[in-house]
Amino acid sequence: MSVAVITGSAGLIGSEAVRYFAAKGMQVAGIDNDMRSYFFGPDASTEWMRKQLVASTKNYEHHSLDIRNQDEILRLFQRLGANVSLVIHTAAQPSHDWAAKEPFTDFNVNAGGTLTMLEATRRFCPEAAFIFTSTNKVYGDAPNSLPLLEQESRWELEKSHRFAEKGITEEMSIDQSMHSVFGASKVSADVMVQEYGRYFGLKTACFRAGCLTGPNHSGAQLHGFLAFLMKCNMTGTPYSVFGYKGKQVRDNLHSSDLIRAFDLFFEKPGSAQVYNIGGGRFSNCSMLEAIAMCEKISGREMKWEYVPSNRMGDHIWWIGDIGRFQSHYPQYQLRYDVNAILREIHEMNYERWSTA
Repeated sequence: MSVAVITGSAGLIGSEAVRYFAAKGMQVAGIDNDMRSYFFGPDASTEWMRKQLVASTKNYEHHSLDIRNQDEILRLFQRLGANVSLVIHTAAQPSHDWAAKEPFTDFNVNAGGTLTMLEATRRFCPEAAFIFTSTNKVYGDAPNSLPLLEQESRWELEKSHRFAEKGITEEMSIDQSMHSVFGASKVSADVMVQEYGRYFGLKTACFRAGCLTGPNHSGAQLHGFLAFLMKCNMTGTPYSVFGYKGKQVRDNLHSSDLIRAFDLFFEKPGSAQVYNIGGGRFSNCSMLEAIAMCEKISGREMKWEYVPSNRMGDHIWWIGDIGRFQSHYPQYQLRYDVNAILREIHEMNYERWSTA
């Protein structure tokens, strides 16, 4: 049986991938040691999802391994061998703010852990497709130099700019900008994934995502924008908006839309590919707009405060152009916009959060 190895398997993207590829009939080896609870506290733990997956997913095998542990990762890959046809690497330290507190941990997880996964793939299953969940933060704060205009509820790009119609393409430079410590560690991983494609010929892809979201997200203040926002609304927890007048814009991609993109690459892999992936013009919102949507969906007023200082290296406006991926896989279309995402988050977490 063909094997998929998925890191961060109890997280938002990992758990979606586990269920998707198990349903396709693949054996799935999940790697997740719940470091999210170390990063963001017990409320962000993914242990609840691990239990769900183990209990309900056929052909799933969980491994509580640290991706920084080269010996254990190599041992697992050696055992699985050439049966591995797909590696999806989603495990990461995902927060700007947290990375600045422990730069060694951040870099060793994001860059070192990715190198470990790549080398294990090269040694034991070099024909496997290797998919890396990268980030738009590899571009640093370069998007903030775009000609942005302030509107009533959001910042927006000047209509004459080449990125205005569909969003920012992969042509944007990753150099000469502030990335944050987190962004720099993800750049290192991103470039290494490309290099294992070019230098060693592995079938690799970097998916540079905007905000990834969905009902399975263990959202926390430092990571998990829409899920945490809706959780705060439903539980009456105060929410803090940092800088840019609350008009900063993000595109938002449902986890299932991302996994369908992964599957298309898996079925027809390239090498050293780089794709911006996100909600694009179809699914995006500002903070103010997201708060208004949460209030309308839940029927509850949001408790929130504005903090004038923005997070260092944070984007004012990010809408990614997914046109390059669609040019390679023209059948790909997004299914969830922001409103649909928030409604699903509300519906699927209502019992858990409304009684919190």
